[in-house]
Amino acid sequence: MANHQSAIKRNKQNVKRRMRNRHFRTMMRSQIKKLNQAIESGDLEAAQASLPKAVSVIQRVSGKGVIHSRQASRRVSRLTQKIVALAAAKA
Repeated sequence: MANHQSAIKRNKQNVKRRMRNRHFRTMMRSQIKKLNQAIESGDLEAAQASLPKAVSVIQRVSGKGVIHSRQASRRVSRLTQKIVALAAAKA
């Protein structure tokens, strides 16, 4: 356990940040799962409708420092590729 005042404060800050990061990471993963479900079911309109929401959440989480900016770019790119492939398969 922390003995110094600064260590106690740092502990409290870490707990707060961990809970906040956990919330944002869970929110991001939920949006990605919804999008992947739409893609796997073959519903192109639902997938295209949920892509901007997922991208928005991913970029917001990246902006808060929960995930790295390159990881955010990679996730967005891969999701977009899946939708493009689904649209090509439908056409």
